[in-house]
Amino acid sequence: MSNNFSEEFKIQGKFSIKNTSTEYKGKLTKEEGEQLLNKEKEKLRALQEQLYADGSKSLLVVIQAMDAAGKDSLIEHVFGGVNPQGCNVTSFKTPSSKEYEHDFLWRHYIALPQKGMIGIFNRSHYESVLVCKVHPEYNLSEKTWNSVKDFDKEFWQNRYESIVNFEKHLSKNGTKMIKIFLNVSKSEQKKRLLDRINEQEKNWKFSSADLPERALFDEYMNCYEKAINETSKDDAPWYVLPADNKWFARVAAVQIIINALEEMKLKYPKLSEEDRLSLDASRKQLESE
Repeated sequence: MSNNFSEEFKIQGKFSIKNTSTEYKGKLTKEEGEQLLNKEKEKLRALQEQLYADGSKSLLVVIQAMDAAGKDSLIEHVFGGVNPQGCNVTSFKTPSSKEYEHDFLWRHYIALPQKGMIGIFNRSHYESVLVCKVHPEYNLSEKTWNSVKDFDKEFWQNRYESIVNFEKHLSKNGTKMIKIFLNVSKSEQKKRLLDRINEQEKNWKFSSADLPERALFDEYMNCYEKAINETSKDDAPWYVLPADNKWFARVAAVQIIINALEEMKLKYPKLSEEDRLSLDASRKQLESE
């Protein structure tokens, strides 16, 4: 199995969500994919250890998707084998009153991974040009604007520009970023929401608020298309993964993350001559016991 999907789903040029499949149509079988995932997770763990030891850079993985697209399970299956000391997951819910007292990027900035760490954003600063664009009245909670009429084309363009500048700043200061959109179809979302209702062990995942948002599915897709086209840059690319097949989305995601870490050219710290002599002395002391 020599498949590598790290570049296949990278957005380069104009992105059209209508012309992008939500299904994996390749030759890799589910069984082969699960075997490949386990193999790649070993590689990810080794690279994460090297990132931690290197200590000069960090990796931020942004995961965005509609409800029931598989964000949580992807994080669990892809990152389940890494050392938890070197990995943080932040899930962003509705902003608190304190967070609304700051600009829309503030709460995301303070959650960024420190050097040597992998940070995972389960939802992210992109909610400010997705859910807040579908529901512009949410922006009024920031108390900076007086009316939804303030949220015109220029307002949204300024937000895209702020995001691009934010991500460029991170790139120039040692944080590599990759952004993954799990592209699930409306029909597959329906199936998964019904599973949450019909299967008792999944009931806790279902919220009645999911249905009004589902009714806005097409509007959300337009917002995703616009946001991806405006913000997929060389220093912070978007990857759009077909997510109707959860097993495949996980395989593609782990390879994208591995590729990003390999591009960072990580190195284990090189010992000074003094430290090496100290190690030799310590080894001799232990061996003589």
